[in-house]
Amino acid sequence: WRFWPSGLRKAVALLQATWTAYSQPVPAGRGQLLTQVLLCSSLALAAASLTYCWLASSLLYPLGPSAAVATVCGLLAFLGLGLVPPARCLFALSVPTLGTEQGRRLLLSWSTATLTVAVVPNVLANLRAAGQVLRCVTEGSLESLLNTTHRLQTASQALGPDSQAGSQGLTLQAQGDSAAAFRLHVLRVTQQVLEDFSGLESSARGVALGTQRVVTGLFMLGLLLDSAWYLHRYLTDLRFDNIYATRQLTQRLAEVRASHLTASPPAWLLWAARPRLSQAELLSCLVRLGLFTLLLMATAVTVATDYVAFLLAQAAVDWARELPAVPVTLTIKYSAAYTILGHIPFLFNQPPPENPYLSAHNSFQWELRFTAPGCLLLPAQRPHMAAPLAAGTLQLAACFTVLLETYARRLRHSIAASFFRTQEARRVRHLHARLQRRYDRHRGQPAQLQDASSFVTLAPLLPPCVTLGRLLPLSEPWFLYLNKDCIATINVTCLHMET
Repeated sequence: WRFWPSGLRKAVALLQATWTAYSQPVPAGRGQLLTQVLLCSSLALAAASLTYCWLASSLLYPLGPSAAVATVCGLLAFLGLGLVPPARCLFALSVPTLGTEQGRRLLLSWSTATLTVAVVPNVLANLRAAGQVLRCVTEGSLESLLNTTHRLQTASQALGPDSQAGSQGLTLQAQGDSAAAFRLHVLRVTQQVLEDFSGLESSARGVALGTQRVVTGLFMLGLLLDSAWYLHRYLTDLRFDNIYATRQLTQRLAEVRASHLTASPPAWLLWAARPRLSQAELLSCLVRLGLFTLLLMATAVTVATDYVAFLLAQAAVDWARELPAVPVTLTIKYSAAYTILGHIPFLFNQPPPENPYLSAHNSFQWELRFTAPGCLLLPAQRPHMAAPLAAGTLQLAACFTVLLETYARRLRHSIAASFFRTQEARRVRHLHARLQRRYDRHRGQPAQLQDASSFVTLAPLLPPCVTLGRLLPLSEPWFLYLNKDCIATINVTCLHMET
């Protein structure tokens, strides 16, 4: 354990040296040049690998074009990072930009597209499986009905013409024809419904995949454009994102003995080295987390819908597979007898003698099947666990970026300051002048020079149009002076020097 502090210090020193070499526009030596080449090569290889995995796995592009596009992206990334220092800064800025609002949009769009591609076609596939169960049960029931009609017709015909049952056989035949027509109509309707579900499933898959490709590409482009916009504003506007009390500002205030300017700092001034968030930042985080809670609930409802559709389809398929075949046995016993002068035995309270005329005994057996033997039941599609987990992980990462947004903005400022030190010095001078104006305004008195040394220091900064030793009129209480691109305002009511 005693070697942990020294090892940690060495690791931090190594990281600082690596970052210094990476942020240098021109390498100072062979060591920094070699470090830059290794870093640019590693970043280009990582970018090519991520691009290939993203195109082939997530967006489902063919492997050949995905590999070609990834190779081209890797080569362009290596050349851009190695030869163009602002490109290195832009690449570094894109990482903390993921923690800002633009990054959250990218993560949320990616999670929504991933969930849609996995859930919507799966729900439609389960509905199609349930529709196939309905088709098989309908077809099997109608076949059983026709089989029963045919058996009854055969039984009626087996009684013979003497039974005078021919008319009944004709009636049964007519009913069989009507059932056959109804069966064909139902089969056509169910087949059309299944084809519609299949087409809807394919269309949903294609639309979801195309939407995922377009939206993800647009948000990736937006991420790079947002980083480029931040870098442009940082280099051209001294007031843009200039609200951080950095180490450079502290050193400058200590050099000019103006540390009192940050003794009671304004609410908009953020300490870059302090991890504590302000109350306004915490309130904003809580509001956004509440919105993300609603989004997580909607995601949970979507996943639950997928599981409910799967359970219903699985129950329907299992029920259809377990439907038993019902054996049916039809036994017909037919006997006919006649009597001659049957009223005469009746007068003597005797039963009339019967003479057998016709006797028949037939037995018919068949089975009632509620599912058609030739109808294939589609299996229920189990929900994909990887897609909801990936979508949930991306949404949790987006929630986490709400808390890290302030730190991501500070990190963006620090990265830009590391690459452009001269511009950061100008911005520090501008922030110093802004704090000085605020301090003078709150004290309610003009910025007067305290001693001769400070007067001598500021005297050369005054423009030539101001002549020391004359009385300034009260109608001209303000004048400006310029010091290395930093404009400061001094409120002067009366300045008189004795010679």
